[in-house]
Amino acid sequence: MIISPCISVCKMDEDTGFCEGCARSSKEKILWKDKNTTDEWKTTNLIVIQKRMDDLTLKNFKESYEFKIKNGISLIKKKKLDEQK
Repeated sequence: MIISPCISVCKMDEDTGFCEGCARSSKEKILWKDKNTTDEWKTTNLIVIQKRMDDLTLKNFKESYEFKIKNGISLIKKKKLDEQK
């Protein structure tokens, strides 16, 4: 199973039409949730979305996404939850 690239930012950029956190379009977000979407498509999409990111966004995305893969929660979401304690 390939983990969703959502890193809990979820704000669409009005100019590009891509999410500011994961750089996916609304259509791509829907496809990620579709049970018929293949792991091959998801793997390719991960490459595509990272190419859309500037250096700082890519750095932050990679850090949070890798944390999510290891811990089941994005780094950004973990920080938000920790702040609520």
